[in-house]
Amino acid sequence: MLSKMISLCVLMAVGAAVGELDGLKETVFIRLDGEALPPNMTQNNTEATMVPYGGRRAMQVDFARVDWPNVFFAPPEGTWDWSAYAGIAVDVFNPGTETVDVCMRVDNAGADGMNHCNNGTVYVKPGERATLMVRFSTGEANDFWGMRGVPYRGVVGTGSPIDTSAITAFQVFLPRPPEPRTLILEEVRLFGDGQPLRDLIPLPFIDRFGQYMHADWPGKIASEEDLRQRRDAEKAALAGAPALAGRDGYGGWADGPQLEATGWFRTEQIDGTWWLVTPSGHLFFSVGMDCVGTWGETFVEGRDGWFEALPDADNPAERGMYGQVEGAHSMAEPIGGKGRTCRFYQWNLLRKYGEDWPRAWRNTTYRRLGAWGFNTIANWSQEDVLLNSPMPFVVSLSISGEVRELEGARGYWGRMKDVYDPAFAEVVDARVASGVKKYAANPLCIGYFVDNELSWETVRHGTLASPPGQPCRQAFVEQLQAKYETIGGLNAAWGTEAADWDALRVPEKANAACGVDLDAFEYAFAHRYFRVVSDALKKHTPHQLYLGCRFSSAPKRVVRACADVADVVSFNLYSRRIKTEAYTGENDLGKPLIIGEFHFGALDRGMFHTGLVPTNDQADRAAHYLDYVRYVADCPAFVGCHWFQYVDEHTTGRWFDGENYNIGFVSITDTPYSELVTAAKRAHSELYARHSAKPPNDR
Repeated sequence: MLSKMISLCVLMAVGAAVGELDGLKETVFIRLDGEALPPNMTQNNTEATMVPYGGRRAMQVDFARVDWPNVFFAPPEGTWDWSAYAGIAVDVFNPGTETVDVCMRVDNAGADGMNHCNNGTVYVKPGERATLMVRFSTGEANDFWGMRGVPYRGVVGTGSPIDTSAITAFQVFLPRPPEPRTLILEEVRLFGDGQPLRDLIPLPFIDRFGQYMHADWPGKIASEEDLRQRRDAEKAALAGAPALAGRDGYGGWADGPQLEATGWFRTEQIDGTWWLVTPSGHLFFSVGMDCVGTWGETFVEGRDGWFEALPDADNPAERGMYGQVEGAHSMAEPIGGKGRTCRFYQWNLLRKYGEDWPRAWRNTTYRRLGAWGFNTIANWSQEDVLLNSPMPFVVSLSISGEVRELEGARGYWGRMKDVYDPAFAEVVDARVASGVKKYAANPLCIGYFVDNELSWETVRHGTLASPPGQPCRQAFVEQLQAKYETIGGLNAAWGTEAADWDALRVPEKANAACGVDLDAFEYAFAHRYFRVVSDALKKHTPHQLYLGCRFSSAPKRVVRACADVADVVSFNLYSRRIKTEAYTGENDLGKPLIIGEFHFGALDRGMFHTGLVPTNDQADRAAHYLDYVRYVADCPAFVGCHWFQYVDEHTTGRWFDGENYNIGFVSITDTPYSELVTAAKRAHSELYARHSAKPPNDR
């Protein structure tokens, strides 16, 4: 219900119309079809006007090219009570020529973007209309815990659970738009039923194949016989599937130029375009599949009644489908589960291929990837898959061991290792030596990604926020002392008032002199990290490539440091397109680039979450794949892109963080998504012609 504290002026903008949203009850909350803007709305780097739209009026919002431009709505007094509803929605029309990702945030007191708020997002194609929703995430995690998306409500708002009886504000915003954007917003509505999910979802809701029980869709498995029939049909189809034309034994461009055959993968720039080169001397563009493995698991302990059936623990063949874990990854949204887990994908493989399923699955997977035009087994893939691979592959290493962490700041995946710790180089050398041992003599191994999505953004402020004994802090202070001599000299330059060097912190607003010093140390820290890793790789595996650390986000100076050292600079880029100008011209790093992760997901095949980049359905998901790979191939700086990941995540969430994304090329029942496979074949068949021709990136 609406808060009794809403004033008359706001009530005039609130309707009582009831309609349907995804079959759910909905109530118009704020009309946007009048002559005047809503009186309780604030504009932040936006310009809103009421305009004619579809025979009536709506609110046009021009968003500036700044971080987080928004229109912000707050109750005139007190808070809103939305506890009777499941979520909030607004219809958005895009009159522009570019697809726009648009977001909404719903706040409790103290909201900061991640805490005490829920976030939702939708993308709107040019000339199309979409519904932006936030399905409230509340304390119901105790009932349906450990899932990013839940049944009935689908993708719940990211952030932390909120109290829907005490809403302090909501806003519609754009996440760092690359250019000014214009959108048209229609009425704001509250939808659904706020009653607990336990009263809305019949139990069990997961069938014996790990699928959602209370919906149907094309390709859903109904019996063990379905699995076996699909096995036989796919075996026959793969046996007759032609290989992509014009490829060498490595998946390189046999019809392209013949270069020197060194026996190992290397990089080369030809006429301004970067390439990998196969051991036989052919140009190579890496299209890879991440996480080719069967290890995924989901909690079953603490979830009584959820599952129609589980593997028989008394059957030796099925007993191995269980695991035991405790705790969750230390990240923004830990699920805090522990205890028994189940691997539904392995159980389905056992029923599909028999007791020799690991070998049968692996061989089928190799044939699939080749038939689909992939030429690389990519990051996070299972060791036996790499060791038996008939195609090129990359290896994932991580620096773990007794190295002090940067105590002054914590990133999403954890703290940075302190590269100034005297133990750092020794630990890196030992980790690299052991990690490359099985692959260093294999010419199919392209190279090594070392670490993943490190918290580089924490170095700048976290170094001086750490204790005086932190090695990197000591190194930074020594540099500052050499430059300024006294703390007074530094205070005068930085505009700070530190009593001594131990009390020095980065000021909230750094002036130019401070910025120069922070820039220099940030680069030095990063360069030291990359140099130590590179030296270890060149020592223990001199013929293979250093592929960088898979940036998710990082300051430009850190990326520059990587380019100054590594053979290839890697990024995990979850977006709808790649803009050539962002990586060429004045942004050229002078090294080839590779994308370590990207994906798209949808909600039309029984899954509860789309993943990081949502699409409308499987056909739209496939269209996004085709476009993305084309964009990457069109950019002369890139030498490949790798899809994350091979198999959908468990419907009830992976054990350590609750991700339950529709991001696989195959489902939890080992069923390929035919739309995605068709798009991949088309995209991969064009790769070498596109990358060599460098067509304009103007689709």
